[in-house]
Amino acid sequence: MNVTGAVLEKDAGGAEASQTLTDGFHLVIDALKLNEINTIYGVPGIPITDLGRLAQAQGMRVLSFRHEQNAGNAAAIAGYLTKKPGICLTVSAPGFLNGLTALANATTNCFPMILISGSSEREVVDLQQGDYEEMDQLAIAKPLCKAAFRVLHAEDIGIAVARAIRAAVSGRPGGVYLDLPAKLFAQVMDAEKGAASLVKVIDPAPRQLPAPDAVTRAIDQLKSAAKPLIILGKGAAYAQADDAIRALVEKTGIPYLPMSMAKGLLPDDHPLSAGAARSMALKEADVVLLLGARLNWLLSHGKGKQWGAPGSKRFIQVDIEPREMDSNVEIAAPLVGDIGSCVEALLAQIGPDWQAPPADWTGALRDKVEGNVAKMAPKLVGNTAPMNFHTALGALKQIIKERPEAMLVNEGANTLDFARSIIDMHRPRKRIDVGTWGVMGIGMGAAIAAAVETGHPVLAVEGDSAFGFSGMEVETICRYELPVCVVVFNNNGIYRGTDTDPTGRDPGTTVFVKGSRYDKMIEAFGGHGVNATTPDELSRAVNEAMDSRRPTLINAVIDEAAGTESGRIGNLNPQSALAKKT
Repeated sequence: MNVTGAVLEKDAGGAEASQTLTDGFHLVIDALKLNEINTIYGVPGIPITDLGRLAQAQGMRVLSFRHEQNAGNAAAIAGYLTKKPGICLTVSAPGFLNGLTALANATTNCFPMILISGSSEREVVDLQQGDYEEMDQLAIAKPLCKAAFRVLHAEDIGIAVARAIRAAVSGRPGGVYLDLPAKLFAQVMDAEKGAASLVKVIDPAPRQLPAPDAVTRAIDQLKSAAKPLIILGKGAAYAQADDAIRALVEKTGIPYLPMSMAKGLLPDDHPLSAGAARSMALKEADVVLLLGARLNWLLSHGKGKQWGAPGSKRFIQVDIEPREMDSNVEIAAPLVGDIGSCVEALLAQIGPDWQAPPADWTGALRDKVEGNVAKMAPKLVGNTAPMNFHTALGALKQIIKERPEAMLVNEGANTLDFARSIIDMHRPRKRIDVGTWGVMGIGMGAAIAAAVETGHPVLAVEGDSAFGFSGMEVETICRYELPVCVVVFNNNGIYRGTDTDPTGRDPGTTVFVKGSRYDKMIEAFGGHGVNATTPDELSRAVNEAMDSRRPTLINAVIDEAAGTESGRIGNLNPQSALAKKT
């Protein structure tokens, strides 16, 4: 138990006695440490400056960022990788609002995270009297996270932290907000009473077993399938039930399709992987098992041309949230429970008499995969300058194959879309990207968290536009000497660097400064910068960075005409009918 000091009091007999005290600062730190949370991501300032200092002095790792949104993205990814809530610490009002984007994104992506923000005093905020950075932060946060709590008394800090932890990781994980008014930190209480007020959370994410009849219903659907398919989502990766999931795929013989952050749960070059035959797999499958994946926009809501004829699919969905079922289409076999328990229950009903899917289905998919891989291969080789997305990613594909333990962070439009189909993953939870919302700017926060939480080298592959959202965090990477290699795919703009202003006055709205040298940024902070113009130069620079573990930024020069509008989701980008006519 941390203490702030002692005071002298007189006992009943009039003699002086010493009383040990603690305060709100120390109670917050003690509550986190008691629950084995030892890392904080944040930005210091009023009123939480001393909280960071004291936490560091008490042995916690405190990483200070240049912007709260990036610290929040780091905390969210820390939660995803560890299954413990990542902690983001911010100042009040504007700092809180900066962190709120990351909190909402964490909730949408089901990443456990706690945003802790200092705030103005309630008596002034509630009367709207104009306090420093006055804002009702609790009311603003509530619609954007799983739960939100405010602590007014030091003796309640322990229970508040416990509730925040349990809310973040139980059921469907997500973001939680914890509001700590400035006066709370200075509140003093007896140290023994303070210690007694702390709560160790027991079994914060209890297993939720599926109903036996629901398991039988799911198995019956799979047995009746002529063309079954398993779709693995990032929820399956988060569950860390890797061995059981692999056993389910291999014992059933059912082909699987990984969503981007589930890549590597089984290797992308596994014989049952249908990743390179995605369109065929989705269109022709008759029974689809969704394992930690949701039928949201990333899967065209389970309907439309991508899924073939209406009514041609039956869905089995494994999810811990019952309300997810039937969200877009009818779910024939809902299986409610945690993924590990549900997969184990399914495995228990797969006996020696199990019939593998028909060979004409698995064989046709395998032929399609091999054909598409062979068709792609020539595009990934060559050493011309400038590079295009294929030749640059072809070089990085080989590096990840040779370094399967490395972490890959990926964001952008074309940079993201091409990379997730080109770069194969070979280990679980090694690929981190923009997730459900497709939010740009997660890159540097995610890279920092990946390096801190895993200790493995990180390769962050960034579009030049996406990098702009969090690029200043290269100073943070250098300051903490993290093994992060950032590759910026520089094609002079958003999508392409070829737009023009019809009036001739300004650059086109999607165009950046031509010939920018992003590598010079990291050199300003003591890191290593490289300008790569060919795949060979890129490969050599990345390998050197990964071997040395030195903070590195590579400016990868990409043909400015190589990109496509909005990447592969151009259909979501409305275009002016009048502009087309002119």
